Amino acid sequence: MHQFIYLHGFASSPQSTKAKDLGDRFTQRHLSLAIPDLNQDNFTDLTLTRQLRQVEADFLTTGQPVTLIGSSFGGLTAAWLGQTHPEVERVILLAPAFGFLSHWITRLGYQQMQQWKDEGFLPVYHYGEEKMLPISYGFAEDAAQYRESEIQREVPTLIVHGTQDEVIPLQASLDFASTRPWVKLLQLESDHSLRDQSEAIWQAIVEFCQL
Repeated sequence: MHQFIYLHGFASSPQSTKAKDLGDRFTQRHLSLAIPDLNQDNFTDLTLTRQLRQVEADFLTTGQPVTLIGSSFGGLTAAWLGQTHPEVERVILLAPAFGFLSHWITRLGYQQMQQWKDEGFLPVYHYGEEKMLPISYGFAEDAAQYRESEIQREVPTLIVHGTQDEVIPLQASLDFASTRPWVKLLQLESDHSLRDQSEAIWQAIVEFCQL
């Protein structure tokens, strides 16, 4: 039995527009799409390592083949799981957060980064909770351990990225795909949310997964 798993983005939730849209579309095809809550009722202590361990423990112990669909930070998580787990047969990355820490540091600036480090927490807007929540500086420390140059397993990968992405530049996905011939990159006229491209994304998924 093949598992399909959707990993939502940073400061998002299983109730996000994309998660619900894809869940509905899979249901219409009589397929199950698992959508774990990566917040774990503790957004403050979120790290990439924690997300990887959560998905590993919940889904990658059965030996069943898996297709991962990840959005933004969930996409980065999916890419790393594809690298480390042979059960992952396909990966679909929606505006994956490659190089996100460097983009975040640039956006925050040195002073705010230093304040985050000194105080231990940074308030960010959580779209799932619809309010500001603190994120620990451990999030940044943990992320710095991961180097995307090490993602080299030849797992069939589809990247969908908006040409007007204001959070993670399209160039990040162009760079990733350029040295990995097993990666297909689909560019769409959209921003980071890709919210206005749900039909195009679905058609790409159907074709890529041969649903």
